[in-house]
Amino acid sequence: MKPFKKEIGVVAALDRPNVDTDQICPAQYLKRIERTGFGQFLFDSWRHLADGSLNPNFELNDPAYKEATILVAGPNFGSGSSREHAVWALEDAGFRALIAPSFAEIFHKNCFENGVCPVILPEEQVDQIMAKAKQRTGYKLIIDLENCEVYDDLGLRFSFVIHQDKQTHEFRRYCLLNGLDEVGLTLQHEDKITEFEKQREAQRHALGV
Repeated sequence: MKPFKKEIGVVAALDRPNVDTDQICPAQYLKRIERTGFGQFLFDSWRHLADGSLNPNFELNDPAYKEATILVAGPNFGSGSSREHAVWALEDAGFRALIAPSFAEIFHKNCFENGVCPVILPEEQVDQIMAKAKQRTGYKLIIDLENCEVYDDLGLRFSFVIHQDKQTHEFRRYCLLNGLDEVGLTLQHEDKITEFEKQREAQRHALGV
């Protein structure tokens, strides 16, 4: 998993609450067996009209957001089903960080497992970022996970958390900074696992198993 330390990127504003995983990555695309390539399906039912053309009224179709790597949205982002494909689609589309007042629990966990940083800020601070992203073409933010700060070059600076529980925040922050998913965490103890397997094999051999 790619480590997340600091992201400097254009901010895309999706000013909607309760954005669910079926909108992020619609169900008809879940049959793919790969974990990559889902970015093309991101917000597909919102992004396209019935004839397949781009919907000019959908926020993220704004050319100003073409290179965006940070998405700011309303509360309860990622609600609905537990499909990990939603995070895969966001990551594959180039989004390295998400900013919202709150995230749905399972979606939130899936972010950490895929190297996407979910920044939690009070709603009034999210609204400030949202307004700047709408008003200024190419508006950029710096998300600094090492210092847990988000700021721009216009004087905005906020401290953030990635989990409301302090202990979990520190654990998840450590994992993101070091690019560790659950498999990566396990492999940190690879020497102990190898030693255990050697001892187990020796015991099986001694028992004639």
